[in-house]
Amino acid sequence: MKRLVLYYAKVVENWGIEHEIMLSRMEMDPARMDLLYGFFNTYLYLNAKEEEQMAEEIAKLPKEEAKKLFKNPNVYYEKGKKEGIEKGIEQGLEQGIKKVITNMLQKGFSDEIIAEVSGVDREEIERIKKEMDL
Repeated sequence: MKRLVLYYAKVVENWGIEHEIMLSRMEMDPARMDLLYGFFNTYLYLNAKEEEQMAEEIAKLPKEEAKKLFKNPNVYYEKGKKEGIEKGIEQGLEQGIKKVITNMLQKGFSDEIIAEVSGVDREEIERIKKEMDL
């Protein structure tokens, strides 16, 4: 068992773009591919510098090869998905606040009250007024 652990530790330590390419070329059923990627994504965590190096290496690949890499389940997909969701939530909140400000302006609330209720500074309220032609 110790030998197997040492073997996998060595594989993880030396993991690189060559291994990603190799896995992208393997034709396995989806369950086995998920299992294999799950193992590597669990035990292979790249820091920011390593992620940057991996991105640089992927950028050097032919487009078709790079596409294959991104089709495989991986940490980057999950990370991108999480960032996309967070950005979407942030944009949704901003749009909601803007809608409330717009409604309050249409109802004749003062800038002072709107700023207090919405938490938005008066400059932003003025900008929204200009967009509304008020």
